Amino acid sequence: MYNDVCGHHHLKFPPGFKFGAVTSAYQIEGGWNAGDKAPSIWDVYTHKYPFRIANFSNADIACDSFHLWREDVRIAANLGLHYYRISISWTRLLPKGFSNYVSRTGTKYYNRIIDGLLEKGIEPVITLYHSDLPQNLQDLGGWANPLVADWFANYARIAFSIFGDRVKKWITINEPIVICELEYTTPINAPSISSPGLGNYLCTKNILLAHAKAWRVYDEEFRSLYDGKISITNQMYWLQAETEEFEELAELARQLYVGLYLHPIFSSKGGWPSSVENWIAEKSEREGYRDSRLPAFTDEEKELVKGISPWDS
Repeated sequence: MYNDVCGHHHLKFPPGFKFGAVTSAYQIEGGWNAGDKAPSIWDVYTHKYPFRIANFSNADIACDSFHLWREDVRIAANLGLHYYRISISWTRLLPKGFSNYVSRTGTKYYNRIIDGLLEKGIEPVITLYHSDLPQNLQDLGGWANPLVADWFANYARIAFSIFGDRVKKWITINEPIVICELEYTTPINAPSISSPGLGNYLCTKNILLAHAKAWRVYDEEFRSLYDGKISITNQMYWLQAETEEFEELAELARQLYVGLYLHPIFSSKGGWPSSVENWIAEKSEREGYRDSRLPAFTDEEKELVKGISPWDS
């Protein structure tokens, strides 16, 4: 909407419009080894391959938000934000990657940010995972290991139990397509594993299972206590056929880039899009594989993943 003032049109946001900002732990926190925090895959990657980063940069210090969190809260308030979405560093909260040890330093840090935001009338939104897997879990196979879904669910349970009384909006995983397609098909992103057509599909299935298990942990154990909402953040790519003759190919590409991440959750059937499943199975057979390179969902896994709504149950 707009008002005509002195002959000029001034655009205005509609009443009730909410403003927010988003950051991720690795990109802003710094303090990469402060207290008992353990290395993430990006800590190890930037230290091992500094020449792959522009100007040999890393996020050891970054914005130093670990120490300057009060300044972050002040800036968010000055911007007039209604929401501020941050991510938790898995290794700062659980330095061993597993739920048997919770860091007091990490807990104190995130409690301070959450409480500081609430004091300013800003609602905190928490992302549990934004591309910074604990390195010790990567050493065990990372997102290609099917056990990672349970490791993630246990991590999520710890976060819900500590922060859930004040945090009412949760994101499980940020942009699975970036995690799986970039991290497992090129060596230029942490953890520097090039496994196109294998690792990326293992990653995709296990991330969907991890999201589903964390979502159900919240739904079954915490929703009745805190009445919060939980979802996943997907990054969508749209591909358009240049001419009609390529429409079938364009639709297959859309299913690869979009359907692979949404069909298991939102379809009534569950599992992979049939076009993608059939195409990869046929291609795998031609390449001499005994089984499809796309790992199948069991009936139980399909039921676990499907039906999870964007926010509410």
